Amino acid sequence: MDSQRREFAERVLQWFDRHGRKDLPWQQSISPYRVWVSEIMLQQTQVATVIPYYARFMARFPDLASLADAPQDEVLHHWSGLGYYARARNLHRAAQQVRDEHGGVFPETMAAVGALPGVGRSTAGAILSLALGQHWPILDGNVKRVLARYFAVPGWPGQAAVLKRLWSLSEQLTPAARVADYNQAMMDLGATLCTRARPDCGRCPLGGGCQARAQGDVQAYPGRRPRKDLPVRAVQMLILHDPAGRVLLQQRPPAGIWGGLWGFPELALEASVEAWCADNLGGVVGMDRALAARRHTFSHFHLDIHPIKILLKEPGCRVMEGAGQVWYNPAQPDARGLAAPVARLLQEIQPVNEETP
Repeated sequence: MDSQRREFAERVLQWFDRHGRKDLPWQQSISPYRVWVSEIMLQQTQVATVIPYYARFMARFPDLASLADAPQDEVLHHWSGLGYYARARNLHRAAQQVRDEHGGVFPETMAAVGALPGVGRSTAGAILSLALGQHWPILDGNVKRVLARYFAVPGWPGQAAVLKRLWSLSEQLTPAARVADYNQAMMDLGATLCTRARPDCGRCPLGGGCQARAQGDVQAYPGRRPRKDLPVRAVQMLILHDPAGRVLLQQRPPAGIWGGLWGFPELALEASVEAWCADNLGGVVGMDRALAARRHTFSHFHLDIHPIKILLKEPGCRVMEGAGQVWYNPAQPDARGLAAPVARLLQEIQPVNEETP
């Protein structure tokens, strides 16, 4: 394995020197903080999508202290659209943990970095290797794909035995020297050549030794997640607005989907909108109008959203701010975290014109 390991790393590094990505935003003025933010954003998200979000995020939160001291609402606002909002909440909590437990200095040991909310083994290894040059292997989705194909490792990487095998390979292959370049190169290979759908095997520096290519069945690796039908949930979203165009938003509970974000009041599909308004608004609403239903898919279920636009007429209906609800002016948006479907609905209903029953 020693000679194979050396040749593997040499080929990867030679390719990186010629073709690797060296101008990504987080590769400039490199620091553990900058790399950490990028690695969290890149979880389950492509580089091209992350870059503009990263630029805006770093402009507002240029260092760990500014992130730790910011309100969660503002952090979620700068994350809106990236999805997987638990990442943003964990990022914020981790920044506060570093501030409170490490004197505001980002830790530099695997144990301390791995103990931060939202940071797993691979993310910790990426931060410490890319920012500080420490010798740690990584195993993100791109690296899993490269290794599974090169060594023809069967099975879905979500299975414990498969994951253990891939980690063992990553540990053995990571060179002692130039570990930052090597880890970046492995991620680049998976992202640009050894892609999921159409791998460019002819340009891959590892193509000559790739067992999956030799078998003529590159797409068989890595194994796919066992397929299962996602359950479907349905919900009514009430777009309650007043004649001035302000929309009532409520903050969601901190845990669960869209935790901590702001959205429209929701009720079950079979529930009566009129009864809900009578019970919660204490008055009769003006005209309502159903908007087109749409589906939002999470990793574990489909959510069918049925929006209903409802005019609240003063003085018959008064809704006070506070207790996790606000009157929001879509024409003058503030720094508030909104779930993507909510943000799209707010855009869809603009401009809001005064309606009469």
